[in-house]
Amino acid sequence: MAEWAVELEGLTKRFGDFVAVDRVSLTVARGEVFGFLGPNGAGKSTTIRMLCGILPPSDGRGFVLGHDVVRESAAIKRRIGYMSQKFSLYEDLTVGENIDFFGGLYRVPKARKRARREYALGLAGLEARVDDVTRTLPAGMRQRLALGSALLHEPDIVFLDEPTSGVDPTMRRSFWDLIYDLAAAQVTVFVTTHYMEEAEYCHRLCLIDQGQVAALGSPAELKAKYGPPSVLACRVSDSAAALRALDGLPGVEDVSLFGRDVHLAAAGPADELAARIRDRLSGAGVDLKHLQVISASLEDVFIRLVEGRAKDDST
Repeated sequence: MAEWAVELEGLTKRFGDFVAVDRVSLTVARGEVFGFLGPNGAGKSTTIRMLCGILPPSDGRGFVLGHDVVRESAAIKRRIGYMSQKFSLYEDLTVGENIDFFGGLYRVPKARKRARREYALGLAGLEARVDDVTRTLPAGMRQRLALGSALLHEPDIVFLDEPTSGVDPTMRRSFWDLIYDLAAAQVTVFVTTHYMEEAEYCHRLCLIDQGQVAALGSPAELKAKYGPPSVLACRVSDSAAALRALDGLPGVEDVSLFGRDVHLAAAGPADELAARIRDRLSGAGVDLKHLQVISASLEDVFIRLVEGRAKDDST
């Protein structure tokens, strides 16, 4: 048995002169929930397609469950599940017809078909809607059905490409409960997401930017290593005016809107900055209702890394 579920060494993909994935090296342990994060166009989906044997790499090496992504793509496809960021089932078929179709596609043994069909229906919570046309289901149920269908053949690793896009927060949390259940059963989950709060649920994360690995580690490790020295949250009377007033304030790396609050990533100790924030807001006629120092979030880390790389590239 291979030590790693995924092992990449300098994996690269070029499309003409454009380098979509640039020398990516990483490992993913069996039973790990591994998050793959990055802005649009960073190379996340291209990397997954190479790992699934859909796209051949231009350079480097990749192994999934010990199988080479170039020479053994057929063996990889038999042992993985894949759920694309776009809904992957047939919306004109019923729930049951979709499950039966994918059961045949994945060559689920006849003796296992009934049990796996019941598993997929239970996972999606669709036992009572087996005869409903799939397009009539809420988005969250369709995504759960897609996940159940991707697991019919009991894969050792499942690739989920932005699986909760367009799903409401309650259903997203339910979906992640399913992901944890998979990991507990030693199924490796390799997932991309653009929701930073979801990334907190992963055991480890890879932040990818412009096709390159920008950071790799657990959420706690990334926040400790790459997060700003301190973050201040301001509750104000006018968020838009506060953003304009605080932009460019000495000692502030970044100003952004988080819900109703304005967050400031500080370059140094927060105590020295608090008085300047109050003065700047008062001068702009903005009422400061509350100010507190908070822990850096993954979104703070993500913004700091991506913007820092952009500044380095421009110099």
